[in-house]
Amino acid sequence: MNNQASFIIPEWPAPLNIGAAMTLRAGGVSGYPYNSLNPATHVGDDPLAVAQNRHIINTLLALPSSPIWLEQVHSNYVVESLQTPVLQQADASFTGQVGVVCAVLTADCLPILICSADGLQVAAIHAGWKGLLAGIITNTLMALQSSSRQSIKSTSYLAWMGAAIGPKCFEVGAEVREAFIKKKSLNASAFEQISEDKWLVDIYELARIELVDLNVIDVYGGYGCTFSEQERYYSYRRDIQTGRMASLIWRKS
Repeated sequence: MNNQASFIIPEWPAPLNIGAAMTLRAGGVSGYPYNSLNPATHVGDDPLAVAQNRHIINTLLALPSSPIWLEQVHSNYVVESLQTPVLQQADASFTGQVGVVCAVLTADCLPILICSADGLQVAAIHAGWKGLLAGIITNTLMALQSSSRQSIKSTSYLAWMGAAIGPKCFEVGAEVREAFIKKKSLNASAFEQISEDKWLVDIYELARIELVDLNVIDVYGGYGCTFSEQERYYSYRRDIQTGRMASLIWRKS
């Protein structure tokens, strides 16, 4: 893991032409309670500060172009990353184009970055529990398959999971657990009971289960806790009014 104050560079054996990063909360210009590197426009932060933070991110990471931001709605919608006058409503985006930056914003939900082993495709996923349950990972892999005209099983993909709320802090009701077990019985391994109707859930494990089921065996990252590591990460569950981290991926060539 890169220890620079403003971002993490994934440790994964992605092709050399793949760029990827996850921003942290330090190194920007936003004031309280967004301090400081908040790139999200929808959380009530000063728009001028957000614009400056986005410029800082572009510069720090030497991005080839400004990221394609999404209007995230905790869905299973996947879109191709395109510059449009309005935000595309989706929770994952993909591209095969050089220099196009896919991006998602999170503050407890799980960001997942995906690339094909040949370095020709990339995708960014915003995976909260609702999106995971609805199949956002599966839909993203299907979109990549469709765009490459190859099957998931014949194309090798790598996945990197950025920081999310940790398994000792993510509390859900029994109905959430039941829904995931109904979807796939193996999901029961991601839940730990703490009271009659409350469970802790490991969102990293839920994502790993689905990725492996889709034949994505090379899965990296999946550590840290946005809720408990306040100096490093934004957390919606902890602070409610707060900023977001950006997870970004792109083809350099």
